[in-house]
Amino acid sequence: MTILGALVASASLGGPAEIWQHIASDFANITEPAALAAFGQVLMIDLLLAGDNAIVVGALAAGLPAADRKKVILIGIGAALFLRIAFALMVTWLLGVVGLIFAGGLLLLWVAWKFWRELREDSGNVGSPEIEGDEHSGLKSAKSFAGAAWAVAVADVSMSLDNVLGVAGAAREHPGILIVGLLLSVALMGLAANALARVIGRYRWIAYLGLVVILYVACKMIYEGWIDPQLGIVSLF
Repeated sequence: MTILGALVASASLGGPAEIWQHIASDFANITEPAALAAFGQVLMIDLLLAGDNAIVVGALAAGLPAADRKKVILIGIGAALFLRIAFALMVTWLLGVVGLIFAGGLLLLWVAWKFWRELREDSGNVGSPEIEGDEHSGLKSAKSFAGAAWAVAVADVSMSLDNVLGVAGAAREHPGILIVGLLLSVALMGLAANALARVIGRYRWIAYLGLVVILYVACKMIYEGWIDPQLGIVSLF
């Protein structure tokens, strides 16, 4: 099964015909406020988190020798791509875990706080030449290959999970948009992460706009993850 087929099947929405029907239905009504808002939120989350993932990887590797730096960047972006695929394949299971939408909202709040800190602070990091925009990350570079690899691995797991849960939280009621959002998150991380990092580094207002969107989705997930009678925190009592 191809990656595309696996991601589509992960939504547990039937075969190719049913999947296509969901996508066609959602995008046929994309001008409706709810569908348009969901797609806009999904798009912004995918764009910002793919670009920021690359920025974090580049910043953490910036202090290493050129050969080690390139290895860490390659490993970091490759691992982020793999983790997005893995979490996307588990999205149906993730959405079925009681309290996970609530926890995902808390994770996105942490991401929003991290973005805010990065936008406001200047660590003096010169960044990696391979990734433009990471000099404004607000992060201190790791001092060793092992330290950089570990820090990148932790960041990749967190940001990939946040990306998938954020997309799922923003498009839960629009399965077609959810599927497209998951596919887009993988494609952007694999093909355009460096370009997105460059755009975010150059146009800082995009990061602020993304911060607002992530904060909104986080609050929405926390609220719904608390009151949902089946999967919310209240169902535990």
